[in-house]
Amino acid sequence: MVIRPATAAEFPALQDIERAAGEPFRALGMAAIADDEPPAVEELERFRRAGRAWVAVDGDGDEGGAPVAYLLAELLPDAEALHIEQVSVHPRAARRGVGRALIEYAAGRARAEGATALTLTTFTDVPWNAPYYARIGFRPLTESDLTPALRAIRAHEAELGLDRWPRLCMRRDLGASPDAVTPRTAP
Repeated sequence: MVIRPATAAEFPALQDIERAAGEPFRALGMAAIADDEPPAVEELERFRRAGRAWVAVDGDGDEGGAPVAYLLAELLPDAEALHIEQVSVHPRAARRGVGRALIEYAAGRARAEGATALTLTTFTDVPWNAPYYARIGFRPLTESDLTPALRAIRAHEAELGLDRWPRLCMRRDLGASPDAVTPRTAP
């Protein structure tokens, strides 16, 4: 597996990954999440231009093969944190550490840019969401822990209807990375 910046030519593949990754939500009674449209090309391009769209690809060359997962992130100005906007793994690549590798890669990039934490928002009761993130070092934030930027993200999610299911913000401080997965990366 290689982790590297996403290319614009891969946006259709990233949208396909998002659709496939959404399907398991259907079995949890969350069909609206399964049916949600993936990020638009313009949104993917915004993250790519900012240098905050990374893919995990099958293969062992510098460019690797086809993307099997991706992560989008943005720096939060008031939290000294890199906020993970989206991490999606195609089901055929699930349970192989691909999502964790992407998160560890983002953590390394965040540290290099002076960020002190990763943050994300997620579904509380979905096994591959909050319980998974807790296992890899994220902790839930209380309402009083939220920065204005995280409050704005949560408000936007509520506008989108995501609060029909319990959600929360989580944070992982970026000290030394315990048991970090060290994927091969391409510049």
